This record gives sequence, C-alpha cells and structure tokens, in this order.
Amino acid sequence: MVIVVRGELRLTTGKIAAQVAHAAVNLACQSEVRAPAAFEAWSRGGQKKIVLTSPSLEDMMTLEREARARRIPTTWVEDAGLTEVPPGTCTCLGLGPAPAATLDAVTGKLDLL
Repeated sequence: MVIVVRGELRLTTGKIAAQVAHAAVNLACQSEVRAPAAFEAWSRGGQKKIVLTSPSLEDMMTLEREARARRIPTTWVEDAGLTEVPPGTCTCLGLGPAPAATLDAVTGKLDLL
C-alpha cells in the first residue's frame, strides 16, 4: 500500500498522519470486500504502508490514471475542512494493496515523506 500526500499543501505533521490513516483505512476496507485475496496477502505480509509526497494535485491525478490502468485500487481523501484546508480539499491518494513491484512502477519516482 502506498499513500501519496499532496506536498504543496504544507500540512502539519498531525494533519498528514490523520489523512494518511484515512487513506489506509479506506483502502483496507475496500480491498477486504473487492479483492479478499489481495487483502489477505497484504494483511499477512505485515500490512506494509509507504508514504510518499507529490508536488501537486495534477501530478497525483496522473498517478491515479496510471494506477487505474494497471488495475491498482485507488482512493482519494478529501478533507472536511475543519482545521487547515478548505472543505473538499484532496489531501492524499491511496494506492493498493498491490505487489510492491506493481506499485513501484507507478510511484517509484516519488520522494518519501
């Protein structure tokens, strides 16, 4: 599982942690229903999560298109707007769970958070 954080928002550490958690929970819940074998493999394999950063929303949208073309599950996290950003702001893009090589083909050029 990879979570990509929208870098230009300059979110605080706590806000990033909450948004990443939202993405991970969303992906896990979706995967358990839609792809139980992938979920089980990810769960038994230590529930690996990598957090990366992307320079812009446009770059993240490109990542989503690439992921969907490879049949990698995706989810967007849109903030409620109660603290740091306006309501509906896309803060994170979650991808997976999927094999590391499959995710790396889409996100391998991004920097770790």
